[in-house]
Amino acid sequence: MELGLEVDESRPPYTVLAVAGEIDVYSAPRLREKLVELVSQGHRQIVVDLEKVDFLDSTGLGVLVGGLKRLRSHDGDLTLVCTQARILKVFEITGLTTVFRISESVDEATKA
Repeated sequence: MELGLEVDESRPPYTVLAVAGEIDVYSAPRLREKLVELVSQGHRQIVVDLEKVDFLDSTGLGVLVGGLKRLRSHDGDLTLVCTQARILKVFEITGLTTVFRISESVDEATKA
């Protein structure tokens, strides 16, 4: 399945990256490239919307953690939007719910 990546810059200072499909060893490099590109363009508050993600493996988790580290090193932050139990479980099992701010909607994630 093709990985969908859509950028929405209509909620300054937040940039929303909507991801659709499967984030796995094959597609994760595209997500990494997009996050690196956004940070290099000066985006510092990125919301990654995972609502349309069907599958997330450890490679995908690594890309999200790497994105978070990159943003924090530039005084920014990365917030996730996720309500799907099967995807949330991956974050719970790995203990990453204490690392990421996870919101239930893009609106919630972009409130000042």
